[in-house]
Amino acid sequence: MNKTTKNHYIKTNRIFNPVRKYGWIITVLVAIGGLWEPKLGLVVLLIMGGLIITSFFSGRYWCGNICPHGSLFDKIILPYSANKKIPEFFKSKIFFIPFFLFFMFNFTRKIIMILNSWGTYDILDKIGALFSNTYLVVMIAGGTLAIFVNSRTWCQFCPMGTMQKISLGLGRKLGIAKKTEKKITISDKSKCISCGKCSKVCPFQLSPYLEFSDKNQFDNINCIKCNTCVENCPLKILSLEKEDKSAA
Repeated sequence: MNKTTKNHYIKTNRIFNPVRKYGWIITVLVAIGGLWEPKLGLVVLLIMGGLIITSFFSGRYWCGNICPHGSLFDKIILPYSANKKIPEFFKSKIFFIPFFLFFMFNFTRKIIMILNSWGTYDILDKIGALFSNTYLVVMIAGGTLAIFVNSRTWCQFCPMGTMQKISLGLGRKLGIAKKTEKKITISDKSKCISCGKCSKVCPFQLSPYLEFSDKNQFDNINCIKCNTCVENCPLKILSLEKEDKSAA
């Protein structure tokens, strides 16, 4: 095995904007505060709308730059995480597709039950409570995995992440994302020394230096465009660019 691909991952700063630094507060407010004020859960509707729309144009950018849970995992939990290799099983289609289908089925079933109460005074509380409780489950399950395995373990099979990939797939198929999506770009592949640091600091444990395309871009659909590899590249030859600019 290439020495640069050994199971060795580096904890490093992943916070490059105020949203990532303080976004975790939303997670705690919705998940915990929702136990007393269920309507706080309605905020999740805005989050879902935001991530689906942005992913159509920019892929999983939301995961790496805006997601409140991502902020919790990277800002609060990462320092205490075991930071182990994420099991391949969690990344496999035989796991995340059934998990996504189960989640959507169960969530839809609960929504239908709530809608049967349409017209009652507490309908918003019931909808908010559903979203708030879901956020709480993610915070507990994702947080546990973050501590004992890796901070971004949950993100490998997160239903919202899967929805983003579906949205991006549609955006790419229609040719729209090609003009709007920014990808990790290397200025010159010949300058890369294959140190593997981009892989060692990647929250998703991806390996950009092994997968750059002929256009010098990292096309992996799971890339969350978080800039962690850009900031940590020892030669400073990585950037986040659109395809047309990378080819210029």
